[in-house]
Amino acid sequence: MSSMNARQVVRAHVLIMLAGLLGACSAVNTSAPFSSTTPVERSSSDTPSLTDVRNKAKVHVDLGTAYMEGNLGAALDEARIAVAYDKTYAPAHLLLGQVYALLEQYPQAMSAFEDAVALAPGDPEVNNAYGWFLCNRSRQKEGAARLEQAARNPYYRTPGRAWTNLGLCNLQVKDDVAAEIAFLRADQADPSNLQAKYHIAAISYRNGNLLRAREFASQLNQQPEQQSAETIWLALRIEHRLGNRSGEQKYASQLARNFPSSSENQAYQQGKFE
Repeated sequence: MSSMNARQVVRAHVLIMLAGLLGACSAVNTSAPFSSTTPVERSSSDTPSLTDVRNKAKVHVDLGTAYMEGNLGAALDEARIAVAYDKTYAPAHLLLGQVYALLEQYPQAMSAFEDAVALAPGDPEVNNAYGWFLCNRSRQKEGAARLEQAARNPYYRTPGRAWTNLGLCNLQVKDDVAAEIAFLRADQADPSNLQAKYHIAAISYRNGNLLRAREFASQLNQQPEQQSAETIWLALRIEHRLGNRSGEQKYASQLARNFPSSSENQAYQQGKFE
């Protein structure tokens, strides 16, 4: 299927938080109570730097993060420099883990993530990144626990990211119920989260909740810049299943006009709705 235009922001996030879904193993329980003993900390990156070495480490972490989208070698160099300046700075180890993961050097990535967790066990940014890494290493149960810990941290400025990752983690093990709960929380935390809206609509469609599916698919396609072949195709299939031929034709026209060469448009022309 074609990728969503409006998901460029999402893709940038996923690049930072790791990419590529792997095979699933066991079901994930996201309804477990949140333990009162779970550490709750501010993000280490939000904590003021009190020493010169911490300031220098932070500068190199910021540089390395900026390099991650286009120059992984430079990002790796900056992460190593940051760790050398301040071995107790969790974001430096976090960056190192993220870069190693993108380089598919998974043992090194695991070691770096574990160092970050040891230094800042309640840091929501650390738990979000480490949790997503674990999900992508077929350790969904552990990953889900980390992601929920991050999402529920009251200091986390972007809990919608962790809820979204939790939803994706649950999709890896084909748990639509838990995934939908997580995506709904992500949408509540950030109503502009198009990835969450898409998956809520898709899950609802798969499970026959067509009115909810229509509601979220409509939100996805409200603005032309948000539309993609994938979002229009989902909305079209929802209207088709509802028996709304005028709605189906509206989306079919948009698909043919804006994405004529897409696989979605080809499927529609061939009458293949599933």
